[in-house]
Amino acid sequence: MLSILLHVLAATAYAVLAAYFWKSRWLRAPALAAVMSMSGRSAAHVPTPGFRLWERSALSAAVALHAWVLYSDMFGGAQFHFGFAHALSIMTLLALLFYGAESYVHPLEGLPALVLPPAAVCVLLPAVFPGSIFTAQAQTPAFAAHVAVAMLASAFFAIGAAHAVLMAVLEKRLHAHQKATGPVGMPPLLTMERVLFQVLGIGFVLLTLTLASGIFFSEEIFGRALRFDHKTVFAVIAWLIFAVLLTGRAAYGWRGRVALKGTFAGFAALLLAYVGSRFVLEVILGRV
Repeated sequence: MLSILLHVLAATAYAVLAAYFWKSRWLRAPALAAVMSMSGRSAAHVPTPGFRLWERSALSAAVALHAWVLYSDMFGGAQFHFGFAHALSIMTLLALLFYGAESYVHPLEGLPALVLPPAAVCVLLPAVFPGSIFTAQAQTPAFAAHVAVAMLASAFFAIGAAHAVLMAVLEKRLHAHQKATGPVGMPPLLTMERVLFQVLGIGFVLLTLTLASGIFFSEEIFGRALRFDHKTVFAVIAWLIFAVLLTGRAAYGWRGRVALKGTFAGFAALLLAYVGSRFVLEVILGRV
């Protein structure tokens, strides 16, 4: 009962913070644009107050509660539980941690309104879908390293997808010639694009390590030789999409909608690689 209450508490904290940041950062932008228009100032002079101390503290407390709940779900008792719900929860947790660190470098005050709602859902999932029990594999360093690198890769691509969503919104508003080009406290679109490819580059390196560890240590990690199942196929597809996207960026300067579409396609394939396959096994087929 206590575990369920903690899940609900973490989800509620994320939902309340998401609503707050939506109101204070996104809904505030049109009003500021109207004021600037009346005063003759340009959109470049929108004030960016930065995160208040209590806002960072509230976000940190919610993330800490999420981490504790997730740890209890996975390592509670003598067994190790892991499934698609835990993968999604870890992905959003790591994305929030990376976002928090990145916010000290770039003004990203509009991003919580996009990241926190899915986090509120994902923190609840392990309570409903407990996943599989891993005993022997969980004690091997290769398995732990493989899972850790895979989750880090997924987290970087998740934050990249959030960046891409925000960039798509900003680009649409710019093309519509709207004065309010985005939420309060966001960097220019070109800066966000540069950050996006930096994030995708790190995620690509981690995804490469994930695939390499799965290929060379499959016997030790999973207790069987490598098989080209749905998970492997979608992971390779995601790797190829990001490889083409990053190569196109470096060689031909790809940007704009090509970058956004490539990011969304690669992230979708990556979700299908593990989360999708585990969801089918655990929920639809009832296998753990």
